[in-house]
Amino acid sequence: MNTEKLFSYRTLQYETVQLANFGRKLEGNKDQLPGFELSMLEITDPEVIATSGEATHPIITYTGNPQNCISGTVFDLSEEELRRADSYEVSDYKRIKVELSSGISAWVYVNTITEVIE
Repeated sequence: MNTEKLFSYRTLQYETVQLANFGRKLEGNKDQLPGFELSMLEITDPEVIATSGEATHPIITYTGNPQNCISGTVFDLSEEELRRADSYEVSDYKRIKVELSSGISAWVYVNTITEVIE
């Protein structure tokens, strides 16, 4: 089975969200994402609110400043599970590939206005 790495910095770490989206509890490893800052986003999708239990979710935006760092967990997902994660995230988020502090390349959901300049 092909797997993808996904870096989560909040609600996809919740067991209830994992069970609702993937039908299983995920095992992961702690990591960090430099160069991004976190803010909060009001969620209006009732299904997402019901699944997470929260009406505000964190969202990250690229700053390029290595002093800005987001802590989270890296999970291994199947391609189908990654598509389910895409369906869970509201339209304010987009999925991009990033390099974590550990050197691992992973997907992460960021603010749709984020432009990463490399």
